[in-house]
Amino acid sequence: MIKGIGIDITEIKRIQEMLQKHPQFVNKILTPAEQKQYEGLNGSRALEYLAGRWSLKESFSKAYGTGIGSEVSFQDIEVVDNQLGAPIVTKAPFAGRVHASVSHTAVNVITEILLEDKND
Repeated sequence: MIKGIGIDITEIKRIQEMLQKHPQFVNKILTPAEQKQYEGLNGSRALEYLAGRWSLKESFSKAYGTGIGSEVSFQDIEVVDNQLGAPIVTKAPFAGRVHASVSHTAVNVITEILLEDKND
């Protein structure tokens, strides 16, 4: 049974501007495992990854029904890429299954999170 669905679209340029203004932005958004993947990327691919993680976490918070804030922080959610590049949610404050999808253009990142009851 579907428990929640969330989508988000983020402008990559907006994330780039945040990163330029606040170099600690990466530490706020990414968990240590995500940072490890991020550090292996360069240029536009690194920026797409960071924007994608921001957007995935926003999508999760919408599906979960809380938004990012006091109940759920960016560090409470972890999404790493598997060997094929698919986003896998490895940490979240939800006991069921979490499905993630991310896509991007040169300008935007769009993500979707689907929360599914673990008994289904």
